[in-house]
Amino acid sequence: MGEKPKALLAWSSGKDSAWSLHVLRAEGEVEVVGLLTTINQAFDRVAMHAVRTELLRAQAEAAGLPLWPVSIPWPCSNAEYEAAMAAAMARAGGEGITHVAFGDLFLEDIRRYREERLAPTGMTPLFPLWGTPTGALARRMVEAGLRARLTCVDPRQLDARFAGRDFDAALLDELPPSVDPCGERGEFHTFAHAGPMFSRPVPIRTGEVVTRDGFVFADLLA
Repeated sequence: MGEKPKALLAWSSGKDSAWSLHVLRAEGEVEVVGLLTTINQAFDRVAMHAVRTELLRAQAEAAGLPLWPVSIPWPCSNAEYEAAMAAAMARAGGEGITHVAFGDLFLEDIRRYREERLAPTGMTPLFPLWGTPTGALARRMVEAGLRARLTCVDPRQLDARFAGRDFDAALLDELPPSVDPCGERGEFHTFAHAGPMFSRPVPIRTGEVVTRDGFVFADLLA
């Protein structure tokens, strides 16, 4: 039996990427060797989720994996983003990595975009959670001990008061029917701080809640 193929996991710091790590390790078909994360240079935070990089590093340590930070400017054009990712893929290929896994659930256009971008790099995309019904998936995450907090809410889709809330059974019960239970359409983003994919919890507390660029962000502090 040969070595398992090596994979990077696209890591947003949220629950879906954390659960993807758990699933990939349980299935055991690839070895996840790093967490690929886009970092906003201007704010030194995870892009979109707006999580501070010190929390991201604590998360990676708890997951027992090295971070592969991809630094992007702000604002960032599509061309700049793609150039930064292409450089990361070139480095990955040089280190014998052949796969990149994503926590996408059902958005076909996002999946197609990732597949098209990866095609020229020779990397094989993996979608370990693809097609799982999101209501059942959200409950399974919570029941398995995954703990996450909402760091970003799109107030056009979900009431701003949900920012800073825990992603738990009570929250799932309160979500309006129009909102995907996993926030797959960008309704909300999370930071995963405990669960079966981590060797220890990442201690966090919620700081101030601010509105910026039309989104509501709950700042998480170590």
